[in-house]
Amino acid sequence: MTPDAHLRQVADDAIASATTDPDDDTDALAGVVARVTRTAPGAPPDPATSEVLLDAAWGAADRRTRAPLTPAHRVAMASGSKGLTALATLALVADGTLALTTTARSLLGDDLPLVADDVTVEHLLAHRSGIGDYLDDDADLTEHLMPVPVHRLVDPEDYLPILDGHPTLFPAGSDFAYCNGGFVLLALLAQRASGVPFHELVRTRVLEPAGMASTGYPRSDALPADAATGYVLVDGEWRSNVHHLPVVGGGDGGAYTTTADVERLWGALLSGRIVPADLVARMREVRSDTDDGRYGLGLWLPEPDGAVSLEGQDTGVSFWSQHDPTTGLTITVAGTTADAAWPVARALREALDA
Repeated sequence: MTPDAHLRQVADDAIASATTDPDDDTDALAGVVARVTRTAPGAPPDPATSEVLLDAAWGAADRRTRAPLTPAHRVAMASGSKGLTALATLALVADGTLALTTTARSLLGDDLPLVADDVTVEHLLAHRSGIGDYLDDDADLTEHLMPVPVHRLVDPEDYLPILDGHPTLFPAGSDFAYCNGGFVLLALLAQRASGVPFHELVRTRVLEPAGMASTGYPRSDALPADAATGYVLVDGEWRSNVHHLPVVGGGDGGAYTTTADVERLWGALLSGRIVPADLVARMREVRSDTDDGRYGLGLWLPEPDGAVSLEGQDTGVSFWSQHDPTTGLTITVAGTTADAAWPVARALREALDA
């Protein structure tokens, strides 16, 4: 069996198993896309030259029409989007607009008075700011509803009312606590410092240098035809996640991409086309070693040393991508429910590690 055929069978088996698991929200229409490629060890990945081991999709892009999901569809990244926010912020560090030591207070003024005065850009990038979060990551995703009408959340400034009022958890720099609000705050700081709207900043400083033409922040109530819809099971009925998430993604989530574009992101990051090599090295320094894994600046840093990863889960979204320079393997899996991607991601990792 060829590598492609073997990995396809592994993924097919994982989905077949998940659809019969009563504790899993994967069914025959749950959309999953997966891409596995290989380059020479140490070489930046590039869809134009990588060896494709798997490029496949299962399920539906839209449950209403049952239109099949394809590898070319755009899929939501959830917290995988934090990598884009981190890179846009660090691009401003590279040009001197910001510094890792810039305090949030210097740009917030009187806004968000509970954010400690010594919280810096570096603390926020590393999830070591200690600020209270507006989201509870331990909550049931089927019950995840924003505290304000989601159609009002278009710009980072719109988040100020929901970022406010959350007490500090610990002194800045003393501990790790994953914080969605911290990355919304980064988007706000980047926008205020540069004078450029956040989504335009990501486009010009990250997506265009990386060649990620299919990635962006579409409105969830006006998705383009090639974007897959996310779904959540409520009272036994599959419903769109449009009422559960901001209508336009902020700094902590909301980007849509393709699996090939994610490969382009890893290639552009590791070749220094977005930020210079010294800042890439700073991103890849382990700042925290937690029960959930090791974290740097905007990136998860799984073993083996040198690997980089982005991960996201939200209502109607599951996303995971990893590049390992020692093997040259890049794996990206995304799903249109909160759980759909994980069985395939686990199975592919186990098969490739065997």
